[in-house]
Amino acid sequence: MFDVTKVKADFPIFKHHPDLIYLDNASTTQKPGAVIDGVKNFYEKENANIHRGFYKIAIETSKNYQSVRTKAANYLGAADSKNIVFTSGTTESINLVAQSFLEPRLEAGDNVIISAMEHHANLIPWQMLCQKKGAELRVIPMDQTAQLDLSGYKKMLSEKTKMISVVHISNSLGSVNPIEDIIELAHEKDIPVLVDGAQSVMNYEMNIRNLDCDFFVFSAHKIFGPTGVGVLYGKEKWLKKMQPIQFGGDMIKEVSFEKTTFADFPQKFESGTQNLAGVIGLGHTIDYLEKFEKKEVMKYLEMLGKYAIEKLSAIENLKIFGNSNHNSNIISFNLKNIHPHDVATFLAEENIAVRAGQHCTQPAMDLLGIPGTIRASFTIYNSTDEVDKLVKSLKSIQKFFA
Repeated sequence: MFDVTKVKADFPIFKHHPDLIYLDNASTTQKPGAVIDGVKNFYEKENANIHRGFYKIAIETSKNYQSVRTKAANYLGAADSKNIVFTSGTTESINLVAQSFLEPRLEAGDNVIISAMEHHANLIPWQMLCQKKGAELRVIPMDQTAQLDLSGYKKMLSEKTKMISVVHISNSLGSVNPIEDIIELAHEKDIPVLVDGAQSVMNYEMNIRNLDCDFFVFSAHKIFGPTGVGVLYGKEKWLKKMQPIQFGGDMIKEVSFEKTTFADFPQKFESGTQNLAGVIGLGHTIDYLEKFEKKEVMKYLEMLGKYAIEKLSAIENLKIFGNSNHNSNIISFNLKNIHPHDVATFLAEENIAVRAGQHCTQPAMDLLGIPGTIRASFTIYNSTDEVDKLVKSLKSIQKFFA
């Protein structure tokens, strides 16, 4: 049985803030002691730069750094650790694919497809590239229940479609998109697909080979890891053809004043000194997550999400956005005639941490005709008791504004 009290004890922040109800996990998650200790231990006992150091701690750090690549590959179900590129996070990963993979392939008259609910990080890079190249940015329609229109998507696909980049789980609305169908339809026309897995990698039993996407991206800090480090998974056939877009040390084969040749992937994409402590921390994060039975975690989070939707739905004049059978443990809602920022401010007074605003998805909010939402997002250290306290506080806020 999943013991949330025991899990919560793994996270030191709750010892320092025992009254904190942290429901802002879609923004960033808290860090378990094992990860914090792992990063601290690196700086105290192992700190050295990777590759080419012949002294003991440099050799150990290089070995540990590469071992995290293997851990990340195994965690995602990738065929080979060479498919894993370390980046600063989801945003850098998407920009790398846009500039290194797509830009040389994109021509005037081509098109790129995204969805109406994309985070700005999965919208702007493609938008800028399309404007630069004279290509068209096509957007999969979204209805008022925050579900994507697959029939509209099918009509968009053409021989001129050079890339599809879609979020798996919406960070602002919690909708779980039919990513398998999106990939299958794209591959029927040999169109590559990038999946933004920032919100899904923690909550789903990922198997990249079965999913068959061409690229998959996520950030460590969304799954209890350090900030400033992330993963780009790419199929070998694409990574092999892609050229680096940042140049410097540690990503070269040979350099002269006349010519430079680059190392093989993934090293050619990791120029300069990497976020070594962050990568080591990611390794400890994966170790921590593997203590849990994935199906048990998924079952608990599904129960918690359903419980929260049931309790929130019972509040008069509260509207949930994207409330459907395809919702995750991210719940977006508003209280009638009360601005989301006011609600979040009042909740903060009760030590309940939520996010309020557009959640970096302004076009989606515009389509829904709202200025933003209150977003409560749950993970393994949250409980039904915390949901009950959230509901109680929301009712008190309604009385205050009545």
